[in-house]
Amino acid sequence: MTLELLDAGSAWAGHRRYATRGLVRPASHAELADVVTSGEPVRVLGSRHSFNDLADSPGVLVSLDALVGEPVIDEARRTVTVDGAMRYGELAAFLHAHGWALHAMASLPHISVAGAIATATHGSGDTVTNLAGAVVGLDLLTADGRLHTLGTGDGDLAGAVVSLGALGVVTSVTMRIEPTYDVAQVVWEGLGWDVLTAEFDTLSSSATSVSVFTTWRDDVAGAVWQKHRTDAAPARDLADLSVRRATTPHHPIPGVDAAACTQQLGVPGPWHDRLPHFRLEFTPSAGAELQSEYLLPREHLPAAITALRSLADDLRRLVLVTEVRTVAADELWLSSAYGRDTVGLHFTWVQDVPAVEALLPRLEAALDGLDARPHWGKLFAADAATLAARYSRWDDARALIRRYDPDGVFANPYLQRVGLR
Repeated sequence: MTLELLDAGSAWAGHRRYATRGLVRPASHAELADVVTSGEPVRVLGSRHSFNDLADSPGVLVSLDALVGEPVIDEARRTVTVDGAMRYGELAAFLHAHGWALHAMASLPHISVAGAIATATHGSGDTVTNLAGAVVGLDLLTADGRLHTLGTGDGDLAGAVVSLGALGVVTSVTMRIEPTYDVAQVVWEGLGWDVLTAEFDTLSSSATSVSVFTTWRDDVAGAVWQKHRTDAAPARDLADLSVRRATTPHHPIPGVDAAACTQQLGVPGPWHDRLPHFRLEFTPSAGAELQSEYLLPREHLPAAITALRSLADDLRRLVLVTEVRTVAADELWLSSAYGRDTVGLHFTWVQDVPAVEALLPRLEAALDGLDARPHWGKLFAADAATLAARYSRWDDARALIRRYDPDGVFANPYLQRVGLR
């Protein structure tokens, strides 16, 4: 391998540097093939939005930034094929300009397509699958230099979409698209804990995409964010649930300037300017932060809230904000929503790694028995045995990884720790 080794740098939040021998940036697919067939361990570095060691490599990290070209829309099939390293915000703007849209967006438009689908990253909505749910095909470069093109008729696709980068390099992804649409976003303040637990189905079904934000105060749960398609029946008015409609823009984290957030106050606008919480041109969320998320069967939400409120003192000390949202079931083997309609509990923490890592085992113990699956790209404490018990296709996923990467070129300590290698 003759490519220059670069400093891999840090994760986007600045809390950790990547463990690797160095970073390479191939300028062509031929150079990329040379890297993956060199015999050295390889991992692909996406948009740097993982909070754990998922992307670390005992060999080299590969950036695909130089291999991003213009997406290709197939109007007849209603699909778009996009290079894996393209960011969702850039893809969304391209699609909208050509009259098309995706079914969902994550809260951050800054994330790469391949990285987001590989970790089952999601948006919100009772009938909305995670971002990977739109995938109908992908091109996968394996360590033997072969390019595998997987489509909907291929039995491996359901295991290859959410694969944590363990199979090879996803060079391109093909996703379903639909005609562009507008969304209006409204925030409701003053949600009570009793309403959150007793009326969660009413809340989550009140708009296309719904999030509840809480800081675990004793007196009030927090705020409800409704994002609703203007081509659907009107969003439900929530005034009868003892909440009040906000009259000024909000940031998810109380007290933070809302300038980085997408337009609120019910003003309609393009889907990609409303479904994310944050604008592409701004640093999202708090910036200097940590993140964890646990996804469980949605019927367990009341029990989960009760369990977590027992840790409220610790949560208030370390949490900047917690987001509660729903994800529709899918059939992707390692997806956190595999086989079940899901509710996610997302924690944005202060950037205190030792304190957060000390709390996570207690938090996960509080959720024990609720079948919680951690987000693959965020901080969690669950061990391999715990994870294996929560995915019915776990053994199939392990076998698929070994078939595509028998020599472990794309393996790393993270995959070994979680039991997939």
